Amino acid sequence: MKRTALALLVVAAPALGQSNQAAAPMANVQLPDPARERDAKALMETLRCIVCQGQSIADSDAEMAGDMRSLVRERIGKGEAPDDVRRWLIERYGDYVSYDPPLSGATALLWIAPLALLVIGALIAARSFRRRRR
Repeated sequence: MKRTALALLVVAAPALGQSNQAAAPMANVQLPDPARERDAKALMETLRCIVCQGQSIADSDAEMAGDMRSLVRERIGKGEAPDDVRRWLIERYGDYVSYDPPLSGATALLWIAPLALLVIGALIAARSFRRRRR
């Protein structure tokens, strides 16, 4: 009996995680103006889904990503510039929402780590080449 209840709970868990709210109005609807829709999609590709964290809001099926897509389309549809919408979303959700965060104290490690790893790799390679010559 316990196993059956546990199995039912495991099977039902994904369904319980789904919201029964309707999707945001503009989440999956294109803007009537193709140029503005192109701007909106380009912007969506550069914004990270804060739920999925590994996908852009353009690629994510998460409800939060749909809400963010809707916000982007609504604001660009009203004539806001993509850079203004991007700044607004960063103010609202933080630098993490951007795949290209600005250099600051909080993001310095993100910018410095690849350079540091590249320098360390070059030093290791140079040392290895010197040992082979001997």
